[in-house]
Amino acid sequence: MAELSLDAARRVALAAQGFDQKRPKSVGIAQFRRAMDRMSILQLDSVNVVCRTHYLPMLARLGPYDQSKLDHYLYHSGEHFEYLAHVASISSQLNQPLLRHRMEQHKIKRRSFIKGIRSSYIDAVLAEVQRRGPTSIKELSDAGNRTGPWWGHSKGKVALEWLYVTGQLSIRERTNMFVTVYDAPERVIQPEILSQPDVSDEEAKSELLLKGARAHGVGTAADIVDYYRLNGPQCRPLLADLVASGQLEQVSVQGWAEPAYLHPEAKRPRKIAGSALLSPFDPVVWFRPRAERLFDFKYRIEIYVPEPKRKFGYYVLPFLLDGELVARVDLKADRKAKTLLVRGSYVELRADNKVQRERIAFELAVALAEMAQWLGLNAVKVERKGSLARSLGVAINKVG
Repeated sequence: MAELSLDAARRVALAAQGFDQKRPKSVGIAQFRRAMDRMSILQLDSVNVVCRTHYLPMLARLGPYDQSKLDHYLYHSGEHFEYLAHVASISSQLNQPLLRHRMEQHKIKRRSFIKGIRSSYIDAVLAEVQRRGPTSIKELSDAGNRTGPWWGHSKGKVALEWLYVTGQLSIRERTNMFVTVYDAPERVIQPEILSQPDVSDEEAKSELLLKGARAHGVGTAADIVDYYRLNGPQCRPLLADLVASGQLEQVSVQGWAEPAYLHPEAKRPRKIAGSALLSPFDPVVWFRPRAERLFDFKYRIEIYVPEPKRKFGYYVLPFLLDGELVARVDLKADRKAKTLLVRGSYVELRADNKVQRERIAFELAVALAEMAQWLGLNAVKVERKGSLARSLGVAINKVG
């Protein structure tokens, strides 16, 4: 069994996600397409403290770009569709046949979701969307009332979500306010994809495992299974079959207790250069055990943690520099004040010496200034919280 050093595994993993490439001089469809090809999945989330999370992975890989152009590409190019590929996320329409088994599973697993709602009502909602075309909950003729302030969805929202997760409806797009617009699958998914025959559960899961392995470059079974949110015990024999057939190579990684799997297309760059702020839902860090194992970076999102118990902050972004996660910042876009607030900034202990700290602070300041400008904000304000705050404040003043 071949062995990779931990540093080599990091470089393989980041190259698989596109971080071995220099930023393009301009960003358009070709660059979006290449980034989506490497990531395979773009996770969605409604939190808008900085911006919608699906915009951040493209910024990390490509640099500043027009967000409206990305939205148009994702929802109107005919290349992608939104579904629960990871969780709520966007992936290639080529995945639709591979995810049909999940749509069928939801008809059983989510049956309790529609408890108390008449099947005739759900049928009527389906017929209405099929008849009228793109439809949001606000446009539904009989949406019903919400039953609570958070997830107390109305019967209309419950019906639409049920029809979506079971594959009877698709998501056409998201509005600027992140409102979901539903439509019939035949008006969203390419006809040549919808007409493809169903594949067996085993074949679908094997293909999704290969896609997850390609997006990781190298990863443990747990890493690869998580990418498309598959079932671990069911997939371990499939991984063994992929190794036996030569489609994956089993390797060991220095310091990892579990064996790893290397995709044959994985690049092995000698170094990873450059910097990037990562979304909490970036594929590089969304599986927290992998982030800790690969980067020695303990990371938990603290949105739902009461403020007094938060260690680092509400919306914390890891900072990637030359192939390592060296710092993290708690950010908030104060749109009224036109300011990007750095509510807390922290350097990782292993990178905490004076020379490294000053370079990290400067590179992070550059990245924050770039993000602020991209968001249409005029300034970056560093609050005096965290082990990097003083150095970062000085660096922000130098960067301007």
